[in-house]
Amino acid sequence: MSATPPLSATAGSIGASVTLKLNSAAARMRAEGEPVIHLGGGEPKSLAPAEAVAAGIALLKTGEVRYTPAAGTPAMKDAVIAYTERYYDRRIGRDNVMVSAGAKQAIMVALMALVNPGDEVVFPVPYWVSYPEMARIAGGVPVPVPLDKEAYQPTVAAMAAALTARTRVVMLNSTSNPSGKILSQDFLTEVIGMCQDRGIAILMDDIYHRLVFDGRHTPHCYECTDKSVDEAGILVLNGVSKQYAMTGFRVGWAVGPAPIIKAMSNIQSHLSGGPCTISQAASVAALLGDQQSVDRLLADLEERRNQTADLLESIPGVELLRPDGTFYCFADFSAFDADSARLSQRFLEKIQVVTVPGIEFGMEGYQRLSFCGGMGDVREGIRRIRWLLNEDGAPELKAGDRVFTR
Repeated sequence: MSATPPLSATAGSIGASVTLKLNSAAARMRAEGEPVIHLGGGEPKSLAPAEAVAAGIALLKTGEVRYTPAAGTPAMKDAVIAYTERYYDRRIGRDNVMVSAGAKQAIMVALMALVNPGDEVVFPVPYWVSYPEMARIAGGVPVPVPLDKEAYQPTVAAMAAALTARTRVVMLNSTSNPSGKILSQDFLTEVIGMCQDRGIAILMDDIYHRLVFDGRHTPHCYECTDKSVDEAGILVLNGVSKQYAMTGFRVGWAVGPAPIIKAMSNIQSHLSGGPCTISQAASVAALLGDQQSVDRLLADLEERRNQTADLLESIPGVELLRPDGTFYCFADFSAFDADSARLSQRFLEKIQVVTVPGIEFGMEGYQRLSFCGGMGDVREGIRRIRWLLNEDGAPELKAGDRVFTR
């Protein structure tokens, strides 16, 4: 029998998405009857908008479910054009839009269009878990910029120091996964200006830009430049997954300069072809339809944020900056264990609670806990965590002890 062919250097350097691995682990544990509490998820549990579901069903019933243009249907592009004018106050054309199988694919295709081997991709800490791996898949070198804890974002000086002659892309995520932090308008204005002066592309991951609390405003990139969409050197990445609770539909998009969008569309035509016909029809209905589902989701998430933050802040030793938005709390557990992966594994093995270790986001000692699931699960999960951390006077645990059994 012949030996297995060797993997490429890229394949050998890339690990699986930690959040998807945790989803799989939680599903397996539930199937085995374990009383697992999943606080590591990243999808709302509310239903997709009724008009989106109806539009998808209507198209499916015709039986005419065909290929679409690689960059998306004209109707879907027009819906993104309307969305961009409504929320970014910018008029664009179809040549400024590429539709993709989720915002993640749009980011990946953008990096493939912009990055040469050895080019640097700069992004703030904490970062979404996929950014470093996506940069590597595109042949680039990930360059995380350390956090200034007082502002809970990097300083402009730190961002400037990270830019070199090899920097090709700066990626920014606001509102941020995992921290829920909104990047300030001053920060965005200065960083965007620096990038424009140096010919560096800016990728704005805006997937959570409407899920913000306390009536806050999320500054968008076009408020921070007087240049047009074709001149600004900015790609805005977004999708229906989070705000419309349509994670399984897998539709995202990129808005940006026409030449970059054309290059991205060419790449996508060979990579995957056009996004799913049914999903695009449903997404058009979501973008152009009644937005009350987003309003309801936002109100629900804000109440969940308040309850989750209260529970975490009641544990002595846990430090938390209350998130401005998203559906995550990013809490500092370093008083209990500075090794976030080890503590996350302890939560999983001892009390069957899934969290995401902060090291995956570039910040050791932290844990990301999601509150987009049922609040009963959130309360029970944090109760178990508090028990394990011995804040309720529980006996000291020994190796092999289990708090919960079937």
